[in-house]
Amino acid sequence: MKVFIVEDERLGLERLIKLLHETDGAIEVLGHAETIKSAVWWLQNHPPPDLIFMDIELADGQCFQIFSQVDVQAPIVFTTSYDEYALQAFQVNSVDYLLKPIRREELERSLEKYGRMKQQFGASTPPVNIDNLIEGLRQVQQPKSFRKRFLVRQGQRLLSIEVEDIAWFMVDGKLCFFRTWDNQRYLLDYTLEELANLLDPDDFFRANRSVLLRAKAVKAINPHFNGKLILQLSPPAGQEEVIVSKEKAMEFKRWMGR
Repeated sequence: MKVFIVEDERLGLERLIKLLHETDGAIEVLGHAETIKSAVWWLQNHPPPDLIFMDIELADGQCFQIFSQVDVQAPIVFTTSYDEYALQAFQVNSVDYLLKPIRREELERSLEKYGRMKQQFGASTPPVNIDNLIEGLRQVQQPKSFRKRFLVRQGQRLLSIEVEDIAWFMVDGKLCFFRTWDNQRYLLDYTLEELANLLDPDDFFRANRSVLLRAKAVKAINPHFNGKLILQLSPPAGQEEVIVSKEKAMEFKRWMGR
């Protein structure tokens, strides 16, 4: 596989090249560019590579300016420091995106995804929708307002509970409820999906289809079979085992380590 890299940070470039060679010794790095201008020149004067790794923020602007100056015929893996929760547009309009600092297992995932796309589409890959990418970036850069409190019923009273006082949310059958740090239980008329969109993803993580939790509520993380994780919560989640799937385990550990 022949790749071209657009990256303006020397250490980031060296790390990516090292990881590429460690992942697959047959990968050949044809060249690299540190600016929009040099990337455009290289792409205009060389045959298309098999794959391009492209940093979003470059020293002389955002990489999207490249696409307005040259017809980029190779599939793209974007590299970025933006939060993964706000990058849906990048996920659906490119081969993949990698968060910095790039990790080997995530690079391997991107290369495997590229391999599957190549098998499915042959020599050609779906075109990158730059308009959607720019719109996705615009949304990332706009601060989003998240829910600060919930109005709940306790008997005949209505109480306003601050989000900061909530340890975790859980769905049990058709009921959705949350626990506060003092172990009080309150029902809510929301789905977990709705709550995930209302709450700051820096503060809450969707552990599985039934649980949305704060990092501070995780008392212990225990390995489970097949790469899964079992979480012990505080306040406790009763008899329910809170399990993080193998697919979400890496994302969860990265979130916990922020």
